[in-house]
Amino acid sequence: MRALIIIDYTVDFVDGKLPCGEPGVAIEARICEITEQFLAQMDFVVMAVDLHDEQDPFHPETKLFPPHNIRGTAGRDLYGRLKTVYEHNESEIYWMDKTRYSAFCGTELELNLRGRGIHELHLVGVCTDICVLHTAVDAYNKGFEIVIHEDAVASFNQTGHEWALQHFQHTLGAKVVRG
Repeated sequence: MRALIIIDYTVDFVDGKLPCGEPGVAIEARICEITEQFLAQMDFVVMAVDLHDEQDPFHPETKLFPPHNIRGTAGRDLYGRLKTVYEHNESEIYWMDKTRYSAFCGTELELNLRGRGIHELHLVGVCTDICVLHTAVDAYNKGFEIVIHEDAVASFNQTGHEWALQHFQHTLGAKVVRG
């Protein structure tokens, strides 16, 4: 069994408060295509979305990044056509708020995956070298097989993006696929 985890593909991360910019915009169609394929095959689809509270002095990211994905703001909306895909398939997609880089940290993601007998995780979204990477590391440590869709991940740091793609493959044993 397999699952698709769509990580942080929101307005703030594509062209908002902490944007990937053009690399993030460029993967929109591919993320939507992969999501629709997984939905059509009745696979488990997870929308793992970053959530922050405004001016949270205790969150470690407060010192590292500008405020982003703030609760109740439009920056937390899914970006572009993915928002429509989600709205048309809301009952088939598991929405999951996350407050750390990894979709596993402080969430019930692992319980939901294990309960469904899922062993293979497909990861797409942003940022390749932050939240996608940390989710992949946790997935590796928990014994999941990992597939990274190279044409459906992006970052605001091209060097970090390229490094992460190599790390997925050569250190985590992930399959890095395209198209």
